[in-house]
Amino acid sequence: MISNRLGTALLILIIAFVSACAGVFLGSFLVLRAAESGRLTLSLPQPSPTPALPPPAPADRALPPLDLSEAQSRIIQTVQKVSPAVVTVVGIVPGQMTFFGPTGDQTVSGSGVFISPEGYLLTNQHVVENVKEVNVILADGSQQAARVIGTDLYADLAVLKIDTSPPAIAELGNSDLVTPGEMVIAIGSPLGDFRNTVTLGVISATGRSIDTGQGYQIENLIQTDAAINQGNSGGPLVNLQGQVIGINTLIVRSTGSGAIAEGLGFAIPINTAREVAEQLIQKGYVSRPYLGIRWQLVTPRVAAIYNLGIEWGVYITQVFPDSPASKADLRRGDILVQIGDVKLDEHHSYINALYRYQPGDTIAVVVWRDGRLLTVQVQLEEVPRQ
Repeated sequence: MISNRLGTALLILIIAFVSACAGVFLGSFLVLRAAESGRLTLSLPQPSPTPALPPPAPADRALPPLDLSEAQSRIIQTVQKVSPAVVTVVGIVPGQMTFFGPTGDQTVSGSGVFISPEGYLLTNQHVVENVKEVNVILADGSQQAARVIGTDLYADLAVLKIDTSPPAIAELGNSDLVTPGEMVIAIGSPLGDFRNTVTLGVISATGRSIDTGQGYQIENLIQTDAAINQGNSGGPLVNLQGQVIGINTLIVRSTGSGAIAEGLGFAIPINTAREVAEQLIQKGYVSRPYLGIRWQLVTPRVAAIYNLGIEWGVYITQVFPDSPASKADLRRGDILVQIGDVKLDEHHSYINALYRYQPGDTIAVVVWRDGRLLTVQVQLEEVPRQ
């Protein structure tokens, strides 16, 4: 009895399964036929939208492929063009008398570059400071005597001259057009021995200022990672058009925190160097403004110790007779806190603020006197020549 019931149930399930399959097949067949005949429109489920990627850049905005052989060729051409105008500068500094007796003469060296067919060349002031004799070694190894035409401490520039025609003259560019990332070449004589060494890098930044530790900053410097070493001072920094855009002047190897740095080289913009060189060639010196005071730096620490009432400035210790300061009634004990529109602080020194102006300019200076600020008009004069 039970087996008959199971058989009947199984038969019913088989018949139901076959019927279902036949229904699905027949239904699908009829739907597809209807869709083909146009009586039925199929609507498929749409996928969820995904964020669209930005379209590819137009062909005219695509970067051209790098041509390393062309870049290398340009570098070689630039070096061949400029290198004959680069020299090694060798100076003799006289010995000094010490507690143990006189010392011997000292040899110093740097680099330089010819800038005129008359034999004038640019180098750094610190390369020829206190020298009694100067010679230049040309790119071909020959040596000639040179004369110091003039130097400028504050720009760290000097002009020398040889008495024969130079083998080549460097083309001077426009440093106002220098752009960070631009490829540049430094040429010079590191350590004085490796004559006309070529190093390659980029412009890292412009408008840098470096504190000299002598009460003023060298301003508006070009920073580069092209390798610059002792002896490169005074050599040219050159763009790939073969134009000098700067005069290499210094490197930073470490910071006050003791951190060691690499690739921090600095050059004086050629526009500055050109202006200074023109004055040195014409007059033998650079015309600088003169106030006529001796002074001591005032910092917040000094101000706190002496209860000066002002944090930054320069304390006037002496006013020279018949000087611009004397004529403007500046006095010993006054504290200069502002020159023109420049307030003196840790970033703006007295010398740099003053040298923004020219001899003959009339400017307003602000002094702290007897617990209050006074504004005084001063007409600057040229630094007296000794």
